[in-house]
Amino acid sequence: MPDVEGNVWSSFRHDPRHPANAGLRAADADRSLVHDVLAEAYADGRLDREELDARSAAASSARTLGELPPLLADLVATGGVPAALSPLPPAELERRAVEKYRADRREAVLRFLGPSLVCVVIWAVVMPGGFFWPAFVIAATFVSLLRTVVRREDLIEANRRSLARRHEKDQRRELERRRRQDRPEA
Repeated sequence: MPDVEGNVWSSFRHDPRHPANAGLRAADADRSLVHDVLAEAYADGRLDREELDARSAAASSARTLGELPPLLADLVATGGVPAALSPLPPAELERRAVEKYRADRREAVLRFLGPSLVCVVIWAVVMPGGFFWPAFVIAATFVSLLRTVVRREDLIEANRRSLARRHEKDQRRELERRRRQDRPEA
């Protein structure tokens, strides 16, 4: 039985106060939780028989989770509705995506310069004037750099999508952590 004085809302599998959950179908367990709270309120004298019957009938016929909170609104503390998932503001998402692209571009430049310079120095010391074999390394690493520079918009868009997914995943993890903290210990 949920703790009426505590957080009855954490006893639901999906918090019915949350707008994203309001349209979900109510389960028998959800309706049973409401009936338990109503029965306790009736036993405490906070509801008369007529109100208990009316609310119990409404709970029994509730099809969605959104229909349940009004039945308990004056019986249990509603507390704050858990924060909904909020996407990063577009300007912040763009800033982070461009920043990530710039870091990728710097890395591509270093991947080009590092091996190229090492090979040219080795060639100059070991076989100056001979076959310029570092050209193969320079060409291969330059292709990677060129690809990064030419595909700028595609890479920024991919970064945007990746950052948005990561942000959403982090928020879901945080909401789940909070939900676990709010649940009463068994």
